Amino acid sequence: MKKILSKIFNRLTIIGLLILLQLGILIQVIWKLSNYFVYFYALCVIISFIVVLYLINRQDNPSYKLAWAIPILLFPVFGGIFYIWAGRTRLTRKVKKSMVPIYEQALLFLHQDKEIVKELEQQDKRIANQSSYIYNFSTYPIYKQTTTKYLSPGEVFFESLKEDLRKAKHFIFMQYFIIEEGEMWESLLDIMLEKVKEGVEVRLIYDDLGCVNTLPYRYNERLEKLGIKTRVFNPFVPALSAMMNNRDHRKITIVDGYIGFTGGVNLADEYINRKERFGHWKDAAIRIEGEAVWNLTMMFLQTWDVGEDKMSQYDLYKPHIYHPEAFDADGYVQPYADSPLDGETIGENVYINMIHQAKDYIYINTPYLVVDNEMITALTLAAKSGVDVRIVTPHKEDKWYVHIVTRAYYSQLIENGVKIYEYTPGFIHSKTFVADDELGIVGTINMDYRSLYLHFECAAWLYKTQSVLQIKEDFLETLKVCTPITLEDTKKVSWGKRLLRSILRLFAPLM
Repeated sequence: MKKILSKIFNRLTIIGLLILLQLGILIQVIWKLSNYFVYFYALCVIISFIVVLYLINRQDNPSYKLAWAIPILLFPVFGGIFYIWAGRTRLTRKVKKSMVPIYEQALLFLHQDKEIVKELEQQDKRIANQSSYIYNFSTYPIYKQTTTKYLSPGEVFFESLKEDLRKAKHFIFMQYFIIEEGEMWESLLDIMLEKVKEGVEVRLIYDDLGCVNTLPYRYNERLEKLGIKTRVFNPFVPALSAMMNNRDHRKITIVDGYIGFTGGVNLADEYINRKERFGHWKDAAIRIEGEAVWNLTMMFLQTWDVGEDKMSQYDLYKPHIYHPEAFDADGYVQPYADSPLDGETIGENVYINMIHQAKDYIYINTPYLVVDNEMITALTLAAKSGVDVRIVTPHKEDKWYVHIVTRAYYSQLIENGVKIYEYTPGFIHSKTFVADDELGIVGTINMDYRSLYLHFECAAWLYKTQSVLQIKEDFLETLKVCTPITLEDTKKVSWGKRLLRSILRLFAPLM
């Protein structure tokens, strides 16, 4: 009974009901007015028509525009007004006004070493161009004096993370989409509290919607009393707003400025298989040590400073402050961020660039495969050109409707030479790319519209590092427990499921 009551009266349910109530009131008001005032009805139709014209002329993804245009035209009384209220993909002027000065100030602390760029140009101009794109649009430079280690599955990441947290002497920064009370979080919290007693500065950022069902309300206040400075990103409120779409999906840890982690692993027990939800959970992360950690530190501090009266003293957290010695070097490392703030789909473009540049193979792990025409074209063109393109997706889904849409793309990709596999033991949450034994990406960016267009994301772009080969080796080992999907498999689907796939695929950009 307690479990049932807790589900009924939890914060997400209450907020959801309040939002539905607002939506219901909005629809009822519009409906009543349309019944009594012909002119009002006509006005709504005109608004919807103008909104559709506005959508067509925006530089948004065509699939996203189509997904909105159809319901607006089908329900002109509600559609246009609802889009104005909750359909924007970009941040509001008010939010931008609070964030842009912080991001502009950060530019003073992010400088590209031109000698590294020259080295890249001498080795491969195409690689240099990819790196330049990341720097020019995300503002995060590439580094040499850095080493990396690929960590998979989540249990390996967890042990490495604990080991480095225990070594912290000066500061710990952590930024995560999901934190859930349990064995994983309690173990990390114990270490963090011990470090607070030792005088280590500990800061934490978590996304409010990501944690709405996993942490108690106002959990940040509890942590503050324990000495952990805490910020809640984009508090989830009972109001219809497009800002609900813009979540902090990043997973970042920084220790003393020169050790950093990022990847797909959140801080909850299913990510380390202490709790089974969808079979075996396969995830991945990257450990970074050296100068490239500075990019992760800047991502964290930029997020932290939003809404603050004064900015953090960035110079106090640089890699060499607590590591004056030179760092070892292993290839080139470029952690980068993507956000709806810049109007540039950096995450998707970096993926597409890597696909286009692949010569022999490109191997991809992704929990979701809900992609636009540009990504489909890149994948199929690479396969048609003789590149070995392989994608691993989950066999057991965490969201049934997204999994249906993921499988809806299989036939088109397979027909054009892309090889699809499903991770038979359960759910694969890794977001990794690896190509030609030279290039790799490990990060938080899913191959779906939310990650590519709406969320705050991050990843590490790797060139000629040992970790690139580790990603490849892990991918090939994973294939041994995967089921290859054939074109015949994609045809063994009932007409009802085909219809559902078609409908859901149409609205995939809104999921």
